[in-house]
Amino acid sequence: MFSAPRADLVPNTAAYENEPLVKATGFREYDARWLFGPEINLLGVQALGLGLGTYIHELGQSKIVVGHDFRSYSSSIKNALILGLISAGCEVHDIGLALSPTAYFAQFDLDIPCVAMVTASHNENGWTGVKMGAQKPLTFGPDEMSRLKAIVLGAEFVERDGGKLIRVQGEAQRYIDDVAKRASITRPLKVIAACGNGTAGAFVVEALQKMGVAEVVPMDTDLDFTFPKYNPNPEDAEMLHAMAHAVHEHKADLAFGFDGDGDRCGVVDDEGEEIFADKIGLMLARDLAPLHPGATFVVDVKSTGLYATDEILKAHGCQVIYWKTGHSYIKRKSAELGALAGFEKSGHFFMNGELGYGYDCGLTAAAAVLAMLDRNPGKKLSDLKKALPVAFTSLTMSPHCGDEVKYGVVADVVKEYEDLFAAGGSILGRKITEVITVNGVRVHLEDGSWVLVRASSNKPEVVVVVESTQSEDDMRALFRQEVKPRLGDRVGKYNQEI
Repeated sequence: MFSAPRADLVPNTAAYENEPLVKATGFREYDARWLFGPEINLLGVQALGLGLGTYIHELGQSKIVVGHDFRSYSSSIKNALILGLISAGCEVHDIGLALSPTAYFAQFDLDIPCVAMVTASHNENGWTGVKMGAQKPLTFGPDEMSRLKAIVLGAEFVERDGGKLIRVQGEAQRYIDDVAKRASITRPLKVIAACGNGTAGAFVVEALQKMGVAEVVPMDTDLDFTFPKYNPNPEDAEMLHAMAHAVHEHKADLAFGFDGDGDRCGVVDDEGEEIFADKIGLMLARDLAPLHPGATFVVDVKSTGLYATDEILKAHGCQVIYWKTGHSYIKRKSAELGALAGFEKSGHFFMNGELGYGYDCGLTAAAAVLAMLDRNPGKKLSDLKKALPVAFTSLTMSPHCGDEVKYGVVADVVKEYEDLFAAGGSILGRKITEVITVNGVRVHLEDGSWVLVRASSNKPEVVVVVESTQSEDDMRALFRQEVKPRLGDRVGKYNQEI
């Protein structure tokens, strides 16, 4: 029998080479993330595979798609995961180097219900992780992750005969060909494809060309797992600023930025202005509403409040639901409600029906934006952005806060805001009108401005977003005079600040 994982093993020891190391903190709300070496070793990954295989058998399944992103250690980690899955009696279909949406697509293409994608997404080098699911197009949520955690850490493994490995050829090409069908562009466009040297660089240029983009300008598309310039994360200012510079340099119509595993998409317009994904989502919703009257859209609590007040959406009978931040939550809620699309401020887009399969895919999002531009041939992307009502939204700011304490810190802040609301309190002279606690706390003010504090689901951080309906200065004040002092020394250094 496989031995129970330990949390106290130290690298460069005999025990580390003979026993599995798995820190409990790696089991997140909807995926798994560890620092490879100090928090999980290869035997620990094997234990994870055995536990995952045990769990999917509990769910009545045995076939699973696996793939890996482009990190120096991802292939080794995937192979260790496969060993565990095979020992659990699973039939493993390995699609090789892949984007997360390629693995999700393979579930449909190969008619296999389960998936395990080895990726640290946009996390810094040193991190690894696995995105998992057992019901296409959904990925695990808290219930599934809790059961998996119990199996792995409790060594509730069930080893079975009959496991085998099948290496699948050509899946990446089939994915590219399929996603390219989501747009067929007739107007001439020059598009920057920014990949930050992440995995997406191997796939996105061909896909955009097949969508009909007249000129694709590659930007850091050479794969380099050292990430020599910056982490491929289109929510970070550094990558967005580089994209903006490229738009000006090449006089491009827009830039797409893809994260490390290709399931997120960031956008910069023809004027070199970054458009946060929630605003892109609102632009898409406004464009799709006349074509799909009565449609439902799901957005996360970090997203702009403009969805709730948009006159075009109201005129076409569309409904907008604010839900928990996290790709698993928005994906699941969109499927549950039969939503046309789900949008997350971090850049996850979930397009359903004729628009996509319902999973998060950066290239499917890019196709949706391109199709929107094709339906508006006389308008630039900046024109569509300027047609939106005005709101001033901050970057997503993430102060460090340990995994062991972050939920307690956020719970305390939630109570503080609930108490302030109950007492008829205000923020910067505006009365609080609503406190949404579905995911941390989102505090709405009487002028439509709001502030958000929540715990990160996949990193030792707290997440902060603010939005003002008044001005850039007021947006900064909401952060600097309200949220930052309130969090105070309960959190550490911020990754970026307005």
